[in-house]
Amino acid sequence: MSVIQPEVPQGGATPPTYIRILREVRRLAILAFPIAVSLAAASLIGVVDTIMVAPLGTVPLAAVSLTMAAVMIFYSGLYGFVSAIGVRFAQAHGRGSDTELSATVRTGLIVAGVVGALGAIAMALLKGVMGEIGQPPEVVAALDGYWLAMSAMMIPFTLFYALKALFDAIDKPWVGVGLAFVAVALNVPANWVLIHGIGGWEGLGLLGAGLASLLSELVSLILALIIWRRAKMTQAARVPARRVRREMGVQVREGSIIAAGYVGEGGAYAVVGLMMGWFGAAALAANQIVGSVAAVLYMVPLGVSVAVSIRVAQAIGAGERERLVLIGKAGLLVIIGWMSLVTLALLAAGGAIAQSLSDDPEVVTLAAGLFVIVAVLQIADGVQGAMLGASRGMTDNRVPVMITLVCYWILALPVGYVLGFTFEMGPYGVWIGYGLGLGLAAVLLTWRFFRRARA
Repeated sequence: MSVIQPEVPQGGATPPTYIRILREVRRLAILAFPIAVSLAAASLIGVVDTIMVAPLGTVPLAAVSLTMAAVMIFYSGLYGFVSAIGVRFAQAHGRGSDTELSATVRTGLIVAGVVGALGAIAMALLKGVMGEIGQPPEVVAALDGYWLAMSAMMIPFTLFYALKALFDAIDKPWVGVGLAFVAVALNVPANWVLIHGIGGWEGLGLLGAGLASLLSELVSLILALIIWRRAKMTQAARVPARRVRREMGVQVREGSIIAAGYVGEGGAYAVVGLMMGWFGAAALAANQIVGSVAAVLYMVPLGVSVAVSIRVAQAIGAGERERLVLIGKAGLLVIIGWMSLVTLALLAAGGAIAQSLSDDPEVVTLAAGLFVIVAVLQIADGVQGAMLGASRGMTDNRVPVMITLVCYWILALPVGYVLGFTFEMGPYGVWIGYGLGLGLAAVLLTWRFFRRARA
């Protein structure tokens, strides 16, 4: 079994700090890039749905937006559990214990399966309240089949990303990339056939998009299970080992805390989507266009967040706590550099993207304006995500989660509501308020991580 190797000074001298930071930047980038690409694949399924449902009209597109707002909540919570599981994998890998890694993996898959099933049930039940929270009736009427199919997808999603966390933790992240893109590659033709039909069959419309996504995720999960059970590179993760009750308790406890933070963030984002519904179907459709593009671009900072958590966890498992500050600084360099490029790209191309995805002039105008606001928020969003990952690698979860919950729910959403509705700034005001919460979270999380890492 390969383990993380300690940094050994050459020639007996410790390299200058900036050299050590740049080395960590390189290691982070090597790990983060494939993680980000594989995470982007999950978001691309939503983008593919958006693009291929758009010809059906504004109402089906708005239905995808509303469903994906709810999916974001559950994906966030479930990914929180997966993040906790992945940190445990990385710590066991850093210690070089095959038995511990195998026990952790077996336990993690049980936890992932149970929470994925609970998430699927909860999302299916949530559909019944959509008509009670002010959403357009014609949009709610179009939800049924697509909503239920996306609910069922929670189970293979959680199990697949638990196995992907294993591949990342043992420094084989490109395996997850390949499997994630199998789902994307399959989703395109499956969408085409199931949405629009083939030959004399007219297809299933919006329901077909949901079934195509579910089928694609199931295929990736089956392939991931085969690799875990058969491949040589995962041999250390399947040696005979008992599932330890204490390990399950740790994963559930830490996963619950991280999930609460992810649900808090994803829930706040979803509430922004619900507020858009109060402005009408055009605002919902515009928000879906902007959100789909931003979600794909956010996969790089999310990948950096995961990579930082893995590097921190490996360093702690190997007994090298002195590297934590270096890893944190490297994470900030990578994330600020990338998000600066994203900001410039969205400012330059947001209007053109909006025009390419909708023929409705009102939707295009709203989306173009939202792209400008979202562009300005990118650096703060990336920094808070990276610092959450760094704290997660230290198993420091409670206070960082509380910081995010306060920033999103006590500051961002109330201010967004006041700006959007009281001051009549519309959808733009809602997003500006959301951005203020992101900025405060980024500052506080950065301060806390470096304070604890230096201690």
